[in-house]
Amino acid sequence: MNKSKIIMLIAGEASGDLHGDNLVKAIQGKEPSISFFGVGGTALKETGVTIRVKSEELSVVGLSEVFSKIGKIFKALSLLKKDLKTLRPDLLILIDFPDFNLKLAAAAKRLNVPVMYYISPQVWAWRTGRVKKIRRLVNEMVVILPFEADFYKEHDISVTFVGHPLLDNISPDDFNNTLDKEGLPIIGLLPGSRSEEVARLLPVMIEAAKIISEEVREVKFIIPVASSLNKDKVEEMVQGSRADISIVQGNVHEVLKYASLVISASGTVTLEAAIFGTPMIIVYKVSPFSYWLGTKLVRVQYAGLANLIAGKEIVPELIQEKASPENIADHALRLLRNKKARAAMQQQLNAIRKELGSPGASDMAAKVALRMLS
Repeated sequence: MNKSKIIMLIAGEASGDLHGDNLVKAIQGKEPSISFFGVGGTALKETGVTIRVKSEELSVVGLSEVFSKIGKIFKALSLLKKDLKTLRPDLLILIDFPDFNLKLAAAAKRLNVPVMYYISPQVWAWRTGRVKKIRRLVNEMVVILPFEADFYKEHDISVTFVGHPLLDNISPDDFNNTLDKEGLPIIGLLPGSRSEEVARLLPVMIEAAKIISEEVREVKFIIPVASSLNKDKVEEMVQGSRADISIVQGNVHEVLKYASLVISASGTVTLEAAIFGTPMIIVYKVSPFSYWLGTKLVRVQYAGLANLIAGKEIVPELIQEKASPENIADHALRLLRNKKARAAMQQQLNAIRKELGSPGASDMAAKVALRMLS
């Protein structure tokens, strides 16, 4: 490249911050002169990306919850559209976060800024009409799930399957061997990376932990707190619990490696658990309105990515009223007490890991970005 290039990158959620960080590092490894700015969190900031808007200011869970941050969202959109006009980046990289990102893609299209979409929005799951907008606004889809490439090819959209970036961060030596563990069983409580999500799910998980502790005296619970959350607030929520609960900052991979079981919010972390081969229970709760709206719009049968890839429920999904402390505890106790059931789940999770491709997703995505810059 003859002159220094600028890339605008939008990672509106904690998982996007992680994947965006790996992508930026892969691009910088090939072309150190490229500079980056946009939306991100702690990881992208530490890598040297100029953060114009913090991702935690925009991230929400559920459809109705968007209204609580609508002012910040529109303000951020306005700022970033101005940045597109004044800074004229050579490439716009969007990471998931579709409603926000497709509006920016439209602004980029008007300015002839090429758009790469890394980590597809779940158009195959709901609001499939957005695929027409993607075909019009996006130059290249870079996808990480095996069935996504076929979906976009069917809709005549240029697409590259790179495998899942989570595989880049996980060594085969780290895969979970919980069936051979000795000592106290460990259960991970993974309430999500957004404050609204944690407020809904963590109290239910803590209550379930209490019930489990009454049945299995020697059991330890660990909550790895995402970087986007306030650890002190999580500690306040746990105070007074009769269960043996420890709180750590981050370290979700360590929890997945050593846990006998995790109770997890629906999201990217469930796929991380699948890659580790860690038995899990997925819980999902949003506002009644968001849930009602979701039932009208969502076209897929499962909430968890592991079940979606498998095409069947290999991991229990406890949604809305089914995500009660009693129900969660009941499923957890059955898995803890049934070694055969855990082994069967691990075997099916291992099969999912093989479907996700090989390590090197970030490197392959970086090659696509550099090709577009050229």
